[in-house]
Amino acid sequence: MTATAAAPSARAARAKQRGLDRRALAILMPIGPLAIAIIRGILPYYTTDSNTVMAAKAAAHQGAEAAVIWLTFVAMLTLVPGVIALGLLARHHAPRLGTTGLVLACAGFLSLFWSTVAGSDNVALGAAHIGIRPVTTGALLTSMGKIVPIGLAANLFVLSHVLGLMLLGIALWRGRAVPAWAGLLLAGSQILHIVFAVIVPVHALDGLAWGLTTVGFAVAALAFTREQITAS
Repeated sequence: MTATAAAPSARAARAKQRGLDRRALAILMPIGPLAIAIIRGILPYYTTDSNTVMAAKAAAHQGAEAAVIWLTFVAMLTLVPGVIALGLLARHHAPRLGTTGLVLACAGFLSLFWSTVAGSDNVALGAAHIGIRPVTTGALLTSMGKIVPIGLAANLFVLSHVLGLMLLGIALWRGRAVPAWAGLLLAGSQILHIVFAVIVPVHALDGLAWGLTTVGFAVAALAFTREQITAS
């Protein structure tokens, strides 16, 4: 085979590999948000509960709490790669908004797994297994939250993941990377999440809000498979 004949073949092989890589990332994209949607729907306590009340409810509903921890593990493995893929698509069409949203969302979700937002479930279930009283578990969680890096991570998660996903949704909409309804759905779903997680806590509606986020990620995943996107 001559060098000129080999070159197109090598390019075709690289293009095929990039296509497979994009499809693999696209499959990951909706998994993390879907895991969070289920978590928000089955959570045995409210986000607004005190640590002691949270520990008591976790102890009373250990099956649900165990499911939350398993789903958090799934989210931990898939959310950040999925957000990176979403961010690459967004910045390809709207560079400034997409980059800002990508940085904020990644910082937020990385902080989640260092903070007591996710870690409190592990502590509460472990404490329940060995019979520690909820008041003691609650005091431990409160003390953990006062450790500066852990407390900062919790605050960074709350602010950054909501604002980051909103900006990514707007970037996808303005850049016409996805249908307008999908970009706006992604952005608006996080406002609904705040409403139904904090302002008027309703598990089913909070889970539905994250379900809308999942739909936005899924539509973006389809767009991601069709585009030639690089990190440059």
